[in-house]
Amino acid sequence: MNATRNIDIPALRQGASVTLVFAIPFSIASRLVADHDSQSPWAAVLWLAALAGFTLGAGIAAWVQSKDLPLAHGMVCAGGTYLAAQAVFVIIKLLRGGEVKWLAVFFTFTAVLFAGLVGGGLGSILRRRGLMPGGRGPS
Repeated sequence: MNATRNIDIPALRQGASVTLVFAIPFSIASRLVADHDSQSPWAAVLWLAALAGFTLGAGIAAWVQSKDLPLAHGMVCAGGTYLAAQAVFVIIKLLRGGEVKWLAVFFTFTAVLFAGLVGGGLGSILRRRGLMPGGRGPS
């Protein structure tokens, strides 16, 4: 069975676009603040804002998808966007001779997947209440 038949690629693109705009800048800022001052409370605040961005992007993907799989779309959107961005960050860090903290990458990935699950649930709630994107009406 072809798994791509169960995935709404345009919905993932829309969710990933939102995630890239809202989550990734906060993620970068959090890392920069933590590297500059490890005791700064702003690192945690910015990290939570990044998680909110992942949740928002996942919610968009779950809301606009047409396959009736909102949770899967939310998690794939959040997780996929995180892995793509993190791959770039890891490559840059390795090229600069830095150390990659793989446990931190894995921990953040699980938190992002949870944010994707929450976003998927929120998108599902919107769909069940008849709030459809683009005025399409109830499914």
